[in-house]
Amino acid sequence: MAEYGFKKWIITFTVITASLLELIDTTIVNVALPQIQGNLGATLEDVAWLSTGYAVANVIVLPMSGWLGSRFGRKNYFLTSIIVFTIASFLCGNATSLEELILFRILQGIAGGGLISTSQSILIETWPREDIGIATALFGLGAVVGPTVGPTIGGYILDISSWPWIFYVNIPVGILAAYCTITFIKATPKDGQGLPVDWWGIALLAIAVGSLQTVLEKGESEDWFATPYIIALSIASVIGLLLFIWREMSTDHPIVNFKIMRHRSFSIGMVTSFILGFGLYGSVFVFPVFCQNLLGFSPLQTGELLFPGGICTILMMPFIGIFLKKGIPAQFMATIGMFLFFVFCNMLSKSTLSSGTSDFFLPLVIRGIGMALLFVPLTTLAIQDLKGAEIGQGSGLNNMMRQLGGSFGIAALTTLIHTRQGFHRSSLLANVNDYNPAFTDRMNAFIHNFMSKGYSMFDAKIMALKAIDGTVTKQALLLTYSDAYWLVGLVLLCSIPLLYLQKFKKNVNIPVDVH
Repeated sequence: MAEYGFKKWIITFTVITASLLELIDTTIVNVALPQIQGNLGATLEDVAWLSTGYAVANVIVLPMSGWLGSRFGRKNYFLTSIIVFTIASFLCGNATSLEELILFRILQGIAGGGLISTSQSILIETWPREDIGIATALFGLGAVVGPTVGPTIGGYILDISSWPWIFYVNIPVGILAAYCTITFIKATPKDGQGLPVDWWGIALLAIAVGSLQTVLEKGESEDWFATPYIIALSIASVIGLLLFIWREMSTDHPIVNFKIMRHRSFSIGMVTSFILGFGLYGSVFVFPVFCQNLLGFSPLQTGELLFPGGICTILMMPFIGIFLKKGIPAQFMATIGMFLFFVFCNMLSKSTLSSGTSDFFLPLVIRGIGMALLFVPLTTLAIQDLKGAEIGQGSGLNNMMRQLGGSFGIAALTTLIHTRQGFHRSSLLANVNDYNPAFTDRMNAFIHNFMSKGYSMFDAKIMALKAIDGTVTKQALLLTYSDAYWLVGLVLLCSIPLLYLQKFKKNVNIPVDVH
């Protein structure tokens, strides 16, 4: 039943706060990995499991969240997830070994998976159906801004304190969210209580999605199919997924209701959510790496660059909801959003080694506006035909696809950067020879410069060759990052036709009974 006045807004604040806990933690830890590595005496490959374990646990629970909310009551499940996440955050901060920290991060991921989709379902139920676009826009604030500001918050915390505080900051927020949940959110019926538990479905889901997420997270660092366990996990993910779909379609009490795929808008929405995740997480991955590895920016500087775009997203979100309420087709807004994202990628692909912070302001603002125009319309289009309990199931699947899209995006971009760097380096080295006047002029300039500083001709030549090699490496990286930006931009641009396969609706009225 819809709420009005103060209670509607306090519930909105509660669910957005809870979802931000999970979403910020998907990226905030990444900037602290080097410090954790040194503090706990671990290798970089081992420390990377802090992100992998969290992501795997998160993506396994996401599609189950609708079923869990139905079985235990959505308020109970939501509150339990907040409490467990808060406790896990405290345990992460107190961990004394990498093994403990990875275990508690996995616990965080399990609890976090119950926050996102459940938050969205509660928000949809709380707001009147005629304002559902505004509700989706408010939820989008956390979903889009969270991963963007995570590195900034992490960088700031590391500047003034140590890595445990990245986890400790969750504790007061979690306590506040738990209190507001107990006080203001209504209990819902336990519709699934007493029904048989689909244990085979849970096991197959964990195998399929867990294996796939692990392959995406670790594939590049393990040289993909050159590593036996990556091959084994890839086979397990394919077989597990096929068996899981068969199981859920044949059982009377599935944990994931695939019958909602009969709605064309939702089926296509799964694909567009995947693409949204590809663009959102892919761009957040490439930009910081580009700034820090090539331009020498600090994590805090890089995070601060992302803030203006995040502010634009925050300011735009309420207007997107109002536009939807006034009947502007979601397809039109999403088209503009995808085009703006392409413009952002095109502008960044033209960056140079002398690019400064002022050069990134406008592209990142354009990205922020584009993300606002993408998240709300795409989510609205996906869930517009769902009714009753289907909304909870659909929210879980939709959020899982966005997460998987992000994982695929990061894996694809990491592989592209690795392969294209070698390609561009080889192409550039073809011009490093004595028959190229540009090379001989640069080489002689370096030699004369070093000799003027007192070095011998022999040493000056060696140093000049090293300087040229460094220049080639940087230029190769610059061209590689340009390719990465183009890939992200083209994926979104080429996805525009999918929007027009979904139904046009002037006013998206979603039933609010999601029990």
